Amino acid sequence: MVWFRAGSSVTKLAVRRILNQGGSYATRTRSLPSQNRSFHSTIYRPKAQSAPVPRAVPLSKLTDSFLDGTSSVYLEELQRAWESDPNSVDESWDNFFRNFVGQAATSPGISGQTIQESMRLLLLVRAYQVNGHMKAKLDPLGLEQREIPEDLDLALYGFTEADLDREFFLGVWQMSGFMSENRPVQTLRSILTRLEQAYCGNIGFEYMHIADRDKCNWLREKIETPTPWRYNRERREVILDRLAWSTQFENFLATKWTTAKRFGLEGGESLIPGMKEMFDRAADLGVESIVIGMSHRGRLNVLGNVVRKPLRQIFSEFSGGIRPVDEVGYTGTGDVKYHLGTSYDRPTRGGKKIHLSLVANPSHLEAADSVVVGKTRAKQYYSKDLDRTKNLGILIHGDGSFAGQGVVYETLHLSALPNYTTGGTIHIVVNNQVAFTTDPRAGRSSQYCTDVAKALSAPIFHVNGDDVEAVVHACELAAEWRQTFHSDVVVDLVCYRRFGHNEIDEPSFTQPKMYKVIKNHPSTLQIYHKKLLECGEVSQQDIDRIQEKVNTILNEEFVASKDYLPKKRDWLSTNWAGFKSPEQISRVRNTGSFLFSLENFKPHRAVKKVYEQRAQMIESGEGIDWALAEALAFATLVVEGNHEPFSHRHSVLHDQETGEEYCPLDHLIMNQDPEMFTVSNSSLSEFGVLGFELGYSMESPNSLVLWEAQFGDFANGAQVIFDQFISSGEAKWLRQTGLVVLLPHGYDGQGPEHSSARLERYLQMSDDNPYVIPDMEPTMRKQIQECNWQIVNATTPANYFHVLRRQIHRDFRKPLIVMAPKNLLRHKDCKSNLSEFDDVQGHPGFDKQGTRFKRLIKDQNDHSDLEEGIRRLVLCSGKVYYELDDERKKVGAKDVAICRVEQLCPFPYDLIQRELKRYPNAEIVWCQEEAMNMGAFSYISPRLWTAMRSLGRGDMEDIKYVGRGPSAATATGFYTFHVKEQAELVQKAIGKEPIN
Repeated sequence: MVWFRAGSSVTKLAVRRILNQGGSYATRTRSLPSQNRSFHSTIYRPKAQSAPVPRAVPLSKLTDSFLDGTSSVYLEELQRAWESDPNSVDESWDNFFRNFVGQAATSPGISGQTIQESMRLLLLVRAYQVNGHMKAKLDPLGLEQREIPEDLDLALYGFTEADLDREFFLGVWQMSGFMSENRPVQTLRSILTRLEQAYCGNIGFEYMHIADRDKCNWLREKIETPTPWRYNRERREVILDRLAWSTQFENFLATKWTTAKRFGLEGGESLIPGMKEMFDRAADLGVESIVIGMSHRGRLNVLGNVVRKPLRQIFSEFSGGIRPVDEVGYTGTGDVKYHLGTSYDRPTRGGKKIHLSLVANPSHLEAADSVVVGKTRAKQYYSKDLDRTKNLGILIHGDGSFAGQGVVYETLHLSALPNYTTGGTIHIVVNNQVAFTTDPRAGRSSQYCTDVAKALSAPIFHVNGDDVEAVVHACELAAEWRQTFHSDVVVDLVCYRRFGHNEIDEPSFTQPKMYKVIKNHPSTLQIYHKKLLECGEVSQQDIDRIQEKVNTILNEEFVASKDYLPKKRDWLSTNWAGFKSPEQISRVRNTGSFLFSLENFKPHRAVKKVYEQRAQMIESGEGIDWALAEALAFATLVVEGNHEPFSHRHSVLHDQETGEEYCPLDHLIMNQDPEMFTVSNSSLSEFGVLGFELGYSMESPNSLVLWEAQFGDFANGAQVIFDQFISSGEAKWLRQTGLVVLLPHGYDGQGPEHSSARLERYLQMSDDNPYVIPDMEPTMRKQIQECNWQIVNATTPANYFHVLRRQIHRDFRKPLIVMAPKNLLRHKDCKSNLSEFDDVQGHPGFDKQGTRFKRLIKDQNDHSDLEEGIRRLVLCSGKVYYELDDERKKVGAKDVAICRVEQLCPFPYDLIQRELKRYPNAEIVWCQEEAMNMGAFSYISPRLWTAMRSLGRGDMEDIKYVGRGPSAATATGFYTFHVKEQAELVQKAIGKEPIN
């Protein structure tokens, strides 16, 4: 119904118009603490005149809806019209009159209920549904002063205290809850009491922003029950036990390690029983696996009590811990205990088992959000969870970060996108009511920290953290919503932080009033003890027994922690198995099936021409360009059974007449899973989408996951993902990923924003030692395995093909950063022959590397192993090679050799040494397009010098630089100046003049 979703301001206007006919009211604006339970009313004064005079109303306002009935005359006219012909009025009024007249005839006690009173009462109910949360008792400290909305004022609707014991009937709509037709006649007092209980208790429900009436009705059935919900004794004992574990765990850590940072959960201990009950309910509803992401607040408690990381291991880490024993080779740097993850198969209260995995995270709040969503989506693919009901993502946020971090919205925004949806994520906000030292009024512009979720029509359940049963109820309801509607839902756990940002801080410096209250405030466990003792369901002996049990186990685990020796990284247990060996090189001819017939499909004529040209390339075996090489790489990997989700070009064709879509790579093998090859136009987000792709890639090694930036420099919008996850995740957490990042890079006059992918930043984060040459013997080489990632700048389609396939065809995984080309996509010389993809017959330029990825491409002038007549060896990377080669041909500089360093990191020492030996008398030059303080020069020079030193070829000064000078901006914005700069550096690199 339209009226049901209208704003509260419209409600006020309609009610005031009606009341102008029969009475006046004097409003008292009252700002009351959230604990006040009384009905909100103002003074009502009947008017002296007996006959109301209707106001003039524009005809546009006289529509047949409840909100626009502007006078009693209008209502009476509507009733008379309905009595004459029910079809003459709107269906909503027909329903109203049918139910009202019918109920009045059978219930003499409500014969005095007028049509206007019925409408006002319905609007009052609606006001509680919309704004009842504003009166809810959410703040456990009682510090928040909130103005009660005028909509909840009885006098606004023309009711006085004399009406409280009158009986009213509400059931006139095809709706649920208080407005359902099967509700009995009730007094106004009982209606108001139940409204207060449902909407103004310790849970505040926000859902009236949701446009779907079925979803709203579902929630009303859960909220507007005839009597308040209540847990039985058995459930209360379970909740008590779980709350005791949460509380005593923090107390134990505080006692044993008084000065250690642990970012404890004190003040929000009800999170643990809430999460456990949520998981139990989710398991009952079909969930089999849950991926959890959260920051450091309360993380140790979640690790120990929810995900079941061994307590002795946690205690060992507090005592300093040691590196795992019996691990060969690389063990990483490790990370602090409150950043680590774990996984566990946990039994539920209902007798089922559910797999829990907590994703490792950095200190960057909310950075793991989209990583969790991506990992969840991958789990759904590999478990064939087509309905997205077996795998669930849960994100635990802070109040300040949920409102303040942009990646929160970027992640929420993915929730309904076809290739990114996971069927809903449950969000739990641990709302400390302070972010570090920032009060809410200084940390956000919105009323609630959760308001951003309204953009997605997600229901929000605000709950007082001191009422553990209310927390449990809200968490269970969230699980039910997710499994029913497969969309996001938010639980706002309003609590407090008993200590500072960490246990060493003094919070009263910045929040003195709050911490004066906190100092004397009882814990959630103490409050629950009192409640259970008062109702007589639990005795003091029961409480003591639970406390003694928990303390005994904690002390036993503490003793065991002193001898704890981790033998492996237990939390790394995943489905990473069955890697292919690096020697498995697939032939390319058997992928011809992807070149399909276009007879019955009418793509854009330009696209059709592209595919016809690709068919000719395959048939002739010559001139294969970049795009076809990429398609061949994808096709061969799919045929071999690998999964590929990515974002790229011309992979989906659109019929220009019917709009039908066709993806050739979806039809490579019989009965191919439509998600086996997934290509996406992604959301315009770098941080969120790259995090998603990273999370996806971490689930299985048998997936080639690629993310491409629109331009390479746009990737700096996701710098946190690069810094905290991709470049260092394996070192900190021993989590491998084969994620491929394509960053378009190259100087072609497009200005400072679209020229550089900031190659230097990725090289700077590389961890290979520039002054030590590793063992480069092919059978012993571990150079790539022991570095943090690979950075390449390929210059041929064949080399690009091989570097993509190399990601899969080896028994380890490393991130791959590709400086992707721009003008090389259509460059006349940037072509490869089919024989370069399969070396059975060999091809021109064949060398000892065979047709694998070439870390360095030697000079193409068929030089021998020793060329003493070469005066200059130019080393370069990327598309500048083609400009250098053109210049060399133009001036006939046959005494200049040009070698391309295709893999920059890890540095190809062995191949560089090979070329240095080949040209013993050559001057050594590094040429690049980028400015001197950018590009690869700073990375290359010390490593090149190390290779030269090993052969006695001179000092660092003997490395000559050719490129642009130092600059703050990456490139000039003037095209003519760009052309001049480019010509000068190319001429300098090839010319005969000495390079200083």
